[in-house]
Amino acid sequence: MHVTRQITAPFTGEQIAELPISDGDHVRAAHEKARQAQASWAALPVAERARPFLRLHDEILNRRDEILDIVQNETGKARKHAFEEVLDVAGCALHYARRAARLLAPKSRKGIFPVATQVTELRQPKGVVALITPWNYPLSLGVTDAVPALLAGNALVHKPDTQTALSTLWTVDLLAELGMPREIWQVVLGEPADIGDALLDGADYVAFTGSTRGGRKIAEEAAKRLIGCSLELGGKNPMIVLDDADLDVAAHGAVRACFTNAGQLCLSIERLYVHESRFDDFARRFAKQTKNLKLGAGFDWSVQMGSLTSRRQLDTVSAHVDDAIVKGATLLAGGRARPDLGPFFYEPTILTGVSEKMEMCANETFGPVVALYPFTSDEHAVALANDTVYGLNASVWTRDLARGRSVAARLKAGTVNINEGYASAYASYDAPMGGMKSSGLGRRHGAEGLLRYTEAQTVASQSTLLGFEAPFGLGNDTWAEFMATALKTMRRLRLK
Repeated sequence: MHVTRQITAPFTGEQIAELPISDGDHVRAAHEKARQAQASWAALPVAERARPFLRLHDEILNRRDEILDIVQNETGKARKHAFEEVLDVAGCALHYARRAARLLAPKSRKGIFPVATQVTELRQPKGVVALITPWNYPLSLGVTDAVPALLAGNALVHKPDTQTALSTLWTVDLLAELGMPREIWQVVLGEPADIGDALLDGADYVAFTGSTRGGRKIAEEAAKRLIGCSLELGGKNPMIVLDDADLDVAAHGAVRACFTNAGQLCLSIERLYVHESRFDDFARRFAKQTKNLKLGAGFDWSVQMGSLTSRRQLDTVSAHVDDAIVKGATLLAGGRARPDLGPFFYEPTILTGVSEKMEMCANETFGPVVALYPFTSDEHAVALANDTVYGLNASVWTRDLARGRSVAARLKAGTVNINEGYASAYASYDAPMGGMKSSGLGRRHGAEGLLRYTEAQTVASQSTLLGFEAPFGLGNDTWAEFMATALKTMRRLRLK
C-alpha cells in the first residue's frame, strides 16, 4: 500500500494534490518494467522513436495554459517565468527529434591500414537511465534531459522532486497520447534517503541536476558501480558590467538575470561586478528598476516575480540577508519577507559591501538576492569572477562584442552570455551546457547532451590478405622492415 504526500501551493499553502510515495520495492519494480520495455524501444528506427517528440513541440505550445497553471501551482513562479519552461521543452524536443538520427547513425572511421581495415563507430543505448531532477524548473529540467535519453534508445526511471512532480506526470501522459510507449518512462517519488539506493542500483547511467553536495554523493555511488553520470550542480554566478556598457540596458538585464523565478535558477546571477567609474550610476538605476518590480501570486501575465517554492528556501534567503546586514552590508533594495503576498514571498534584494565574513559571499543563496562589487579593470573583473569554487554560468555587458568575447574566454564558467544573463547560451541547443569546477560533470545540449546516454562501440573488419602477422613464409624481421617502411610511406602520402 502506497504512502501518500500532500502537495501544497506555494502561493497559498493550500493542498493541490496528494501523490503516492515509492519505497525500495516500488523502485525496483519500476526498473524491471523499464528494462523490459527498453529492448523493443531501442530496436525501433530512430525516426520512429522521434515521432512523439516531434509532435510534442506543437502540442505543448497548444496546451500551454494547462501546463502553465500546473507549473505555477506547484512552484509559485510568475507566469512569464513558467512560460520559459514551456519554450524550453518545445525547443529542445524539436532540436533532438530532428537531429537524433544523424547523431546516432553509424560513423565510418579510419582504420590502421587504408582499405584493408574498415572501421565503424556505433552508438548503443546505455539501457536504463536514472534521472533525478529538482523542484525549481520541474518541466524544463525533467523533460529536456529525458527526451535525448529516450531518443538514444534508453528507458527511464525518473525521480522528480515530489513537490513539483505534477508537471512531469502531465508530460508523460501527454507523450503517451502522442505515441510514446508509457512503460519506457517510469516515475517514482520519494526522498533520496528512502529510495536513492534502489534508484541507483538498478541504473546503467545517472543524470542528476541539483546541489553540489548531492552531486558528489551521486558521483561516489556511480563510481562504486563503474557507471557513468552527468551532474549539473550549483553556481555562484557572476555578471560583469564593463565601463562601456549601456547602463539602462545592463540594469534591465540584471533584473532578469538575478530575479527570474525569484532567483531560484541554477544560472541566476548572485555576484554583480561593475566598473568603479560606473558603479554608483548603475547601482542607482538597478535599484530603481528592482523596487518597481510587481510581486504577486497571480496567474496573469502582469506579475513580474512570484514566490519562493518552500519554507526552506525562504529561511535560507532570510538568513543570508540578515547575516550580511548584521555584519555590515548595505541594503539598496528589498531585504524582507512579504507574508502579506503569500507564505514564501521575499522581496528582490540588492546589497553592497558584502565581504568574505558573510555567509552569502561565497555560498549559493538560490533566491532573489544579489551582491554588487566594484572593479578597476577587465583583468580585475575576471579575477574576481573566477574567485569561486563554482563555474556554471557568467554574464558580460559591453557595447564592444570583441571585448566581451575576450573577457568571456577568460572566465571559468561552462556558459558565458554577452549582453544577456543566461538564456542566449542555455537556449542554444546545438551548443553544450554545463558546469566547470564544483558546478558539475558532463554537458546537456549539443551532441554531447544526447551521446552521453550512449556507449561508443567500435567495429573493425580486417582483410585476410593483410593483417598483423607476417604472411606465410616471410620472416618476422623482414615483415617488421616492410611494416615500418609502409607506415612511413603512408605518413608522407597523408594516408594516415
